Amino acid sequence: MSNFRVGLKKVVDDSYDIEIGYELEEKLVNDIRDGLVGSLHKFAIVTDDIVKELHAEKICKLLQKAGYTAQLFVFPNGEKSKVRKVKENIEDAMLEAGFRRDCCVIAVGGGVVTDLAGFTAGTYGRGVPFINYATTHLAAADASIGGKTAVDTPLATNLIGIFNQPKKVYIDIAAWKTLPKRQLISGMAETIKHACLADVAFFEYLEEHIKDVFAFKQEVLEHIAEENCKIKYHVVMQDEKEANLREILNLGHTVGRAIETVSEYQLLHGEAVGIGLAAEVRLGNSYGYISETDRDRVIALLQKAGLPTEIPDYINREELVKKLYTDKKVRDGKLRFVFQKGIGAVMEFENQNYARLVPEEDARKVIMSM
Repeated sequence: MSNFRVGLKKVVDDSYDIEIGYELEEKLVNDIRDGLVGSLHKFAIVTDDIVKELHAEKICKLLQKAGYTAQLFVFPNGEKSKVRKVKENIEDAMLEAGFRRDCCVIAVGGGVVTDLAGFTAGTYGRGVPFINYATTHLAAADASIGGKTAVDTPLATNLIGIFNQPKKVYIDIAAWKTLPKRQLISGMAETIKHACLADVAFFEYLEEHIKDVFAFKQEVLEHIAEENCKIKYHVVMQDEKEANLREILNLGHTVGRAIETVSEYQLLHGEAVGIGLAAEVRLGNSYGYISETDRDRVIALLQKAGLPTEIPDYINREELVKKLYTDKKVRDGKLRFVFQKGIGAVMEFENQNYARLVPEEDARKVIMSM
């Protein structure tokens, strides 16, 4: 009988830059020319059928003009496309087009695109590099940063995926002007979430400048983008694989993700998270974690941003309560919620846990009241 130990202990540096600016397409191509992904010359540009004409085609043509092989891989826009079948379709199309391990994936679009493309890159040929070019406020605040990539299932969102860090993230604020107002509003949910969990001064800034966001005031948009990156970076740097601290980024998502699924994606992600944040501060107030005054400030800011804070009438409340159990934070079949501590901090419980058990009847009471 023989026994062999395979020693694979290693240190991996997954650091990357986030560049915030305006019309960064040419900067992306120049960075590639300067060795961002080494000597790779083949680029699979993954995008949706709306972003294709707005941004992805320009990037594809610029790469081709620079002498690279570049091809678009396009899928129907919307959360309903963030599924295994669409990922399979992209992979099959890339294989048919001759893409192998000597390629790089570029995600051009919002959160659905960055999730799908990042997951595809992580498994394609057992892993190829990828770059995120975020074109939506929501992706800039959340999905394009941190390396969490996943697809949805009929049971719940984001239950199948991997941690996969990009080579670089580009946040193109100019692209926000191409967004429908509803999409821009949706992006504010993750921004407000970040302020709620980490920075009271940023929360106060949003209270004062929320109207300037929709007026596309340049310095306000830049400040918001930078603060989002700083807050998320600070968390991800300490807990890349969501062992404990990174759970705080799920603030408002226990109810938010559940209602997004139960609505059959009639609600945008940010709209669902807005409702989830409103539910969280109501429940948190009942536990004494946040005062009535601060609870009302959070709900007022969500409403000022144009986000919903009540559950739509078409949502079956009992179905929503059941759907809470598909949340990633559930342990041993028991609900767990992240709670903010006042405004600008989060609750920490025993043994460095950032989520606590919540009896179903407490969650139901809040849901029924909304």
